[in-house]
Amino acid sequence: MKKLGTLRLTMRLYLAMAFLFGLLYVIVTLIGYFLGFGGPTVYAILAIAIILGQYLLGPKLVEMSMRVRYVSPEEAPKLHTMIEEMAMKAGIPKPKVGISEVNIPNAFAFGRTKGDGRVCVTRGILRILDEGELRAVLGHELSHINHRDMAVITLVSAVPLIFYYIFISTLFSGSRNDNAGLIGIAALAGYVIGQIIVLFISRVREYYADQGSIELGNPPHELASALYKLVYGSAAANKDEIKEVEGVKAFFVNDISDAGNEIEDLKQLDLNMDGTISETELEELKYARTRIGTGSQIMELLSTHPNMVKRVKRLAELS
Repeated sequence: MKKLGTLRLTMRLYLAMAFLFGLLYVIVTLIGYFLGFGGPTVYAILAIAIILGQYLLGPKLVEMSMRVRYVSPEEAPKLHTMIEEMAMKAGIPKPKVGISEVNIPNAFAFGRTKGDGRVCVTRGILRILDEGELRAVLGHELSHINHRDMAVITLVSAVPLIFYYIFISTLFSGSRNDNAGLIGIAALAGYVIGQIIVLFISRVREYYADQGSIELGNPPHELASALYKLVYGSAAANKDEIKEVEGVKAFFVNDISDAGNEIEDLKQLDLNMDGTISETELEELKYARTRIGTGSQIMELLSTHPNMVKRVKRLAELS
């Protein structure tokens, strides 16, 4: 059953990628048709340059944005032990271990390849999660590395950016050519559709990483409880600090910008209101009907992460 679920997630991920790059090909071909041979060549070079730039500079930008400091096994023995054990189980090289000097409770993984993986936790998450919950979150992050979806999100997020540059270039070109206007409209449509697809891919990879954490031996209720706490922690975090790191929020475990809107729906999961989700509560959730507000459903379409109630419900089904 788990293998079937993994296959479905993988198919959704790669079909969305195929559609996104197919869309890019169609629009670049249209540009070539209207402008002649030189048009698509220029934009193909631009596309490659943007994607390559993001691929090479991405890790350094994340490190700077999140104020990451890599720590030794002597400085953070528990973190190193948990990450090393699960990396060995996943069959990947042990990633670098870092602490982000940010108070928002969260964790994130980034890097170019499996051998270049880095797993970091913020100061905030170390204060609110117990050891089992933290291990489950680290398993989620290691799964991102194992699935290579960090490179995937880097590549696909460059595509809407290419459409945006094409649109801007036609907008300020000063040309009265009708073809330039058509190209601009097509590029703008590609940008909007591309952003929606990138957000969809980002949400799918989160489900995929949740399942990966369970496959590494972490109980579903530990991850569910951690996610629950992270939403409340993000909602209570300093708003200015959230704005500072919004540009890299796709790397986080939950959508830190939408945490305040998720709290009301999440109340139905914590049956005894003790601030955690126990194994018993998750088992009951497996057969219970959950309610998600219309506003939350709409917000999910514009979010980098799945709706948290749906996400915890899926963990219940995996338990």
